[in-house]
Amino acid sequence: MRLKKDTPVERIWNGIYIENPVFCLILGMCPTLATTTSALNGVGMGVSTMIILMLAEFIISLIRGIIPDRMRMPAYIVVIASFVTIVDFLMEGFTPALYDSLGIYIPLIVVNCIIMGRAEAYAGKMKPVSALFDGLGMGLGFTIALFLLGSVREIIGAGTWFGIKVTPASYVPVNIFVLAPGAFLVLGFLVAVMNKLKIGAGRRPGVDPTQGNMCGDCANCMKLGMCGGKTECIAAEATGKEEV
Repeated sequence: MRLKKDTPVERIWNGIYIENPVFCLILGMCPTLATTTSALNGVGMGVSTMIILMLAEFIISLIRGIIPDRMRMPAYIVVIASFVTIVDFLMEGFTPALYDSLGIYIPLIVVNCIIMGRAEAYAGKMKPVSALFDGLGMGLGFTIALFLLGSVREIIGAGTWFGIKVTPASYVPVNIFVLAPGAFLVLGFLVAVMNKLKIGAGRRPGVDPTQGNMCGDCANCMKLGMCGGKTECIAAEATGKEEV
């Protein structure tokens, strides 16, 4: 099934699956790896980023016509920093434990490449409603990725999930999973799962391989290491020019 481009459903699906910022675009790795020691931290960071993404993209799209081209980036930073400050104060006031746990990574959302990237690539060119749903989709994709990463790390590394004991009493937690090496291991595994799902979808009969910016030549894409929903596939460019 092909979704109509730039509709709310297509924007949400794009952010969750087609161009998931963590599993497909590999963006925002600093907060992704640093804050996912537990499922709660992952959800907290993801929801905070999603709210800022939605509001920032919506406002940037609204004012894009009055921003001089050479002042584009400073204007984006001012808008994003304003919403980050509001969210920072709200979290400090209403969720102090989560605020203390996430620490410096809340203010650092200002320079999160996911938000800056979507502001430049999408919100600065599209209508406000499309930009709002693009922020929602990318934010949901980011939140889901951090939730999965935090859940796996917390269950294996601490034997708990959202702070609740979920493993048998005989289970010995593998502490490395709540440390930095565990974050890289779990992230690599989840990225591999996402790539497997996308490659399998491209090979299934009756499935439109062009949906989600895939060229359909999965065998050659795998050889070139370009599969996984890239915007442009080298294999597609090479078709008719030279044998891969």
